[in-house]
Amino acid sequence: MTASLIGILASVLFALAVRHTFSVKRFAHWAHQHPKGSIAENLLHFLAETEVVFGLWAAALFTGIAAMKGSVAEAVDYIEGLNFTEPKFVLVVMGVAATRPVVKLAEAFISFIARLLPMRESLPFHGAALCAGSLLGSLITQPAAMTLLAILFKRRYFDRGISLKLA
Repeated sequence: MTASLIGILASVLFALAVRHTFSVKRFAHWAHQHPKGSIAENLLHFLAETEVVFGLWAAALFTGIAAMKGSVAEAVDYIEGLNFTEPKFVLVVMGVAATRPVVKLAEAFISFIARLLPMRESLPFHGAALCAGSLLGSLITQPAAMTLLAILFKRRYFDRGISLKLA
């Protein structure tokens, strides 16, 4: 029964972590409403850091497991018993996919396909990126392909000040 309760706790905390991730901009806004250097301002800025979110909620999970099992040692044993091989691999592949040579190669590949389409530049690139870029996931990994596409779309569209109607 304890394992199922830990699973429920982990699921609830993960949902809260995802919600927190999408709320970091709001935390930053709230931080700016407090006097500079105040405890509230510093705490809200801390909560607005995307890098902090999952570490914070992982600490909450660890604390919850320790409370449920009644021992920090058992919580450590539980965490150490998990296999993080695949998440580590995905993290490394996404890091490599975000490097300049790989991004330039993917952009050249997608631009080549876009030039084959008989339309203006922007629309064919968008279509080629969504179609061919997604198929890159078969060659590399899907997380790496999505990382590449996110970087390319950011550079091509979002960094150029798109209208607020599309944002």
